[in-house]
Amino acid sequence: MISPEILPLVIFVARVVETSLETIRMIYITRGHQYLAAGIGVVKVAIWLLSTGLVLTNLQNIAGIVAYIAGYGVGTIIGMELENRISIGSVVVRVISRGDPAPFMEKAADMGFGITRLEGSGYYDSAVAVLLMVLPRVELPRLLAVLHDDFPDLLFTVEDVRKASEAGRIYYGK
Repeated sequence: MISPEILPLVIFVARVVETSLETIRMIYITRGHQYLAAGIGVVKVAIWLLSTGLVLTNLQNIAGIVAYIAGYGVGTIIGMELENRISIGSVVVRVISRGDPAPFMEKAADMGFGITRLEGSGYYDSAVAVLLMVLPRVELPRLLAVLHDDFPDLLFTVEDVRKASEAGRIYYGK
């Protein structure tokens, strides 16, 4: 039997761990890692049963109920942070330049990033260059630092890659 004073802490920690695992599991599902997601799901459900059972059998412990609710919010934030640190998979970075993209392309190529350049036009700009890069998520912070620090005028977007062919090199690493 867990003492009523310690019960909220146990519930909070269990809920944080459970929700963190659920957040990571959902991210792995969207990226196509079905077996990893299934394994995480088994552990997550076991912890959920424990934490929910503790709350439901101790409804008179208001601090336990608050700990259960708070653990959900904190667990979501921690889960997202853990996923960012794990950095599994690849991303597509799309950069749109109104001017000459050559300086950025040279810098990115020196860093080991492969780049595909497409010419485009917009309603407000007659010509733009669209640069596409596929890179490992773990390398994204390095590229974003260059974009923010050295090329703040470039528009960029980042998207997760669910599946990609293994046929070509996407990152040359330097």
